[in-house]
Amino acid sequence: MRHTLSVLFENEFNALPRIVGLFSGRGYRIESISLGPAEEPGLTRVTITTNGDEQIIEQIAKHLNKLIDVIKVVDLTHEPFVERELALIKVQSTPATRAEIVQIVNIFRAKIVDISAKTMTVEITGKEDKVDAAIGMLRPFGIREIARTGAVALKREYQSQS
Repeated sequence: MRHTLSVLFENEFNALPRIVGLFSGRGYRIESISLGPAEEPGLTRVTITTNGDEQIIEQIAKHLNKLIDVIKVVDLTHEPFVERELALIKVQSTPATRAEIVQIVNIFRAKIVDISAKTMTVEITGKEDKVDAAIGMLRPFGIREIARTGAVALKREYQSQS
């Protein structure tokens, strides 16, 4: 089962390599990893997606919590959470195919962020399956390059009162 972990840590020397090393040293596979500054200076939030059963994920969380720089580990998988990914997709284009590419971009609520005589660069954000679907629709035109961020995620705070 796919799990999304949110790890808040003090961005000290070697903190990130220790987190990543914990996964590789124990044979756990990282599907995607995305990180950036957190809400307080000096803190970093990393979102890691991985696969495993509940017992494996529990072990990963316990090992992460033992690392000195780690402040908090949350498995968001069974919580309500918001998850997004960003992708930049450079697609081959000609004057004859541009209108069709623009139509696909609009359907996915994406944006064209660069254009040249032979290519268009599309920016898309959303859940992984939306990004995958957009790439699938653009693939017949010829994809030159793709850059993806991997998932970023935060727990939802709103809880319905039903």
